[in-house]
Amino acid sequence: MKVYLDDERNTPEGWTRVYWPDEAVSLLTSGAVVEISLDHDLGDDERGTGYDVILWIEEAVALRGFNPPIIVVHSANSSARQKMEAGIAAIRQMVIERKVS
Repeated sequence: MKVYLDDERNTPEGWTRVYWPDEAVSLLTSGAVVEISLDHDLGDDERGTGYDVILWIEEAVALRGFNPPIIVVHSANSSARQKMEAGIAAIRQMVIERKVS
């Protein structure tokens, strides 16, 4: 399954649309997600942002040995994009280190 987290853009064909981080996390925990594309700003920061999904994945990889899907950021918010990309890099590094150990 490919998951697309966004509040405004059209969902690409073949992707499952979610609007909130908790919906994305729920699908991630199913183990069926092979790729996830994240927007940062979702219209209500109280309900979370795309970065919250990155944080969840990072924690799941570090603490529970979660095997992350391909992670892509499609946010137009440049500073948030940089923060999210840094999180993705950290996740990739943890996966690499886990394989080497």
